Amino acid sequence: MTSTRRFRCCLVGGTFDRLHAGHRLLLNAASKDAEQVEIHITSDSMAESKSQFVQSFEDRRNELLNWADAQSGCKITVHQLNDNFGPAPKHLTADAIVATPETHGMCIAINEQRKSNGLSPLEIIEVMHLDGFEGGIISSSAVRNGHMDREGHPWMPMELRQTTLRMASVLDNELKTPMGVLFKGPEDDPEIGMAAALDGLPSPHGAIITVGDVTTKTMLDMGLTPDIALIDGQTKRTELEEDLKVNTKRFHHHLSAVNPAGLLTPSLNQAIAQALVAENSVVLEVEGEEDLAPLVIHCLAPIGTVVMYGQPRTGVVLQYTTLAVKQRCRHLISLFEVE
Repeated sequence: MTSTRRFRCCLVGGTFDRLHAGHRLLLNAASKDAEQVEIHITSDSMAESKSQFVQSFEDRRNELLNWADAQSGCKITVHQLNDNFGPAPKHLTADAIVATPETHGMCIAINEQRKSNGLSPLEIIEVMHLDGFEGGIISSSAVRNGHMDREGHPWMPMELRQTTLRMASVLDNELKTPMGVLFKGPEDDPEIGMAAALDGLPSPHGAIITVGDVTTKTMLDMGLTPDIALIDGQTKRTELEEDLKVNTKRFHHHLSAVNPAGLLTPSLNQAIAQALVAENSVVLEVEGEEDLAPLVIHCLAPIGTVVMYGQPRTGVVLQYTTLAVKQRCRHLISLFEVE
């Protein structure tokens, strides 16, 4: 039976970190008209030059193989790419290659090399980017930077960020449970729990954010300044004595927000968003309470961000921002009530 597909073998190359809707559009363009698709993904050493938070080669490969298993009518294989061009300049059976607007020039260079090697040029199939639901293209960097999920949806839509939300009573028990890893330590010596938490920092990690006056002051007393600190001048809803307050002069930038207890306000959301893009350390002073802020922080922060806060009478909680954590925080916020 004669194949109705236009190409024998279509090549696709890239990093393919956290397989997303844009990747699938690219791969579908390759597979719909080719008898065979070869996907060449960058090695760990190449990928790390983009970001230390790129998934491992094995994780990226497995996600692609899972996608390939769901396809039919086309043979799909996955290979490691160790240089920018890979096998394309000398590939004997390939007759097509998929490109984005950014990689089109590289595909032209590949065809020039093929001509020098006495081979026919590859047909270049250019695929345009997909736009996210609130602007920007869907890309691995946008996913890593926390701007959107793999489908292009914001983790906390702008409309929601501009709305005052009240915590629903159904969340009382769930939010009392530490969201992260608890490092135990006595309440009268918080440096013990903090030291254990700092020793337990994942590698690699991004910005360190402390939520709460005691947690922030403890880190400062240990000679370290968090990248971002959220404080409200209280502990256990009691105003701190002057000598127990955070020395805000240790920070480069100062922001403020109004956020009454039990709420997530546009004021707090906007201030967190500002703090996350600051180039130097930031202290965010909250008039009201900052207890619920980690939910917003995880939704807006890049993957790899570390959030630390105190658990009363127990120790320090450390939570690493991942896609799964973002998903959970988005779900919890969806249960809040519009004020």
